[in-house]
Amino acid sequence: MGRPSRVKPLPVGANRRDFFRKSGSAALALAATPMAALATGGERRDALFQHGVASGDPLSDRVILWTRVTPRRPEQRVEIEWVVAADPGLKRIVARGRSTTTAARDHTMKVDATGLRPGTTYYYRFKVEGERSPIGRTKTLPVGRTTSLRMAVVSCSNHAAGYFNAYARIAERADLDLVLHLGDYLYEYGAGQYGSVRTPEPATEMVTLTDYRMRHAQYKRDADSQAMHRQHPLVAIWDDHETANDAWVDGAQNHQSDSEGLWPARVAAALQAYYEWMPVREQNRADLRRSNRALAWGDLADLIMLEERLGGRSQQIPGSIATPFGAAFTQNGPYADPTRQLLGAEQEAWLFDRLRHSPAQWKFLGQGVMFAQLKVPGFGLPNAAGGGLFLNSDQWDGYQPARDRVYEVIKGSATQPGVDNVVVLTGDIHSSWAADLSQDPNNPVVAAGGYDPATGQGSRAVEFVGTSISSPGIDTDTNGAIAGALRSANPHFKYINLHRRGYMLVDVTPQRAVAEWWYVDTVASASRIETFAVAFETQAGSMRLQPSAQTPSRPNPPPLAPTKLDDRDD
Repeated sequence: MGRPSRVKPLPVGANRRDFFRKSGSAALALAATPMAALATGGERRDALFQHGVASGDPLSDRVILWTRVTPRRPEQRVEIEWVVAADPGLKRIVARGRSTTTAARDHTMKVDATGLRPGTTYYYRFKVEGERSPIGRTKTLPVGRTTSLRMAVVSCSNHAAGYFNAYARIAERADLDLVLHLGDYLYEYGAGQYGSVRTPEPATEMVTLTDYRMRHAQYKRDADSQAMHRQHPLVAIWDDHETANDAWVDGAQNHQSDSEGLWPARVAAALQAYYEWMPVREQNRADLRRSNRALAWGDLADLIMLEERLGGRSQQIPGSIATPFGAAFTQNGPYADPTRQLLGAEQEAWLFDRLRHSPAQWKFLGQGVMFAQLKVPGFGLPNAAGGGLFLNSDQWDGYQPARDRVYEVIKGSATQPGVDNVVVLTGDIHSSWAADLSQDPNNPVVAAGGYDPATGQGSRAVEFVGTSISSPGIDTDTNGAIAGALRSANPHFKYINLHRRGYMLVDVTPQRAVAEWWYVDTVASASRIETFAVAFETQAGSMRLQPSAQTPSRPNPPPLAPTKLDDRDD
């Protein structure tokens, strides 16, 4: 979609999220609320550190530390001091250093703080011209024998669509090891194009480097976002809205080259701003589109982060069969073309090698779009056998041969052993889902490669899909009627909720991986209310889901970073 002054409103049925927007726009038509209304206890709008502090991409001996300085003069070269300590009072300093930043990187700064101990919580702070930043808290990866991992999983944080109340609740959880962000950290749209609770900066769609930087800066000024970043290290992967809607390697649904320039130039601008403003480590400075990586949480879990937009994805094929849910399709013709890629051949080979040789008990795939098959009921339409028609050609349903290749690796062969304990973690769809993963879930004959929904036999892995931080789902489905219809056509889904916002909490031990769905009561205004909804788990070796229960908080976690600042020397 082009700039608001030159384009039509978002067309109904134009992309995959229209199905999940139909009832959301009215609820989001609220007056913009001043930023001051977001401020919570301990947040401050410093003259120099207006955008807070953050950390991310931890390794066993280092972690990325991030901040941004608001300079007194735009051209100013700024020297920044930083310290890392073993205690929240910053008395036991373990590392310190100096660095500089300039307008060339928008006065952001990232440092890879090295020489740290594995599996350890640290506290850090920056100082510029005698002014101190808020204190941040982070943690390194463990090594060797590891018995637990506890993380929040989030996605789809649309500033214009509502308040980041879920971030604030995550910030209050002292027992988390990290926050996993599965994409759509920010949105490209202009004012009123996709949410009107708050006004985006700039008010036009972001296209240029200046636009992307300004939008990142606005998100980092949000008090709840700052609180989340200050308390936990972030491991993030982008989806499409960090560049433009429904992005693929050579373009996007929301990019028009005649009015917005060449796609590679827009991608370059988006990724430059992303790496400036996010606490993430560049994986390949010669090709910033390559952001796939894996983090080993001791011997317990591999966090395998997939890039699914800019590196190798083939263009989406739009559905052509009209249904009450939007345009749908069957997986034949061009959809069956084995040369079409979602990951790209290079990343696909890397993923397969990582899965086959991972020594970890659990293999988590952190990625953007739903892996499980999703069909809509037939409604008497042609080709509706086997549960209905496929709805979303942007997710793995539109790339069936690529998905089949992943299944073949998980199942194994005569020459390659199978891969057990694979858990797919997904964002993107602004709703909550839990699924057994089967290549043919509508075929009840397990011996013929099918799936038994009563026992879970035939499942090869599981998927947990988290709802959005603020982006709208189907807000009218409060009675679950639409969710129920989707479950009837998709027996491998054990849980669907289409209308609530929040986050997942994933708790992992060597014996099981549990996903809990936590929901906030509103995103229309600032609120502290959250509720636990449901939990599902997969037992080690079972490759299927079963109902679970809320997991207990860890006893005596390291203290949160203090919100009260003082003037002590570091």
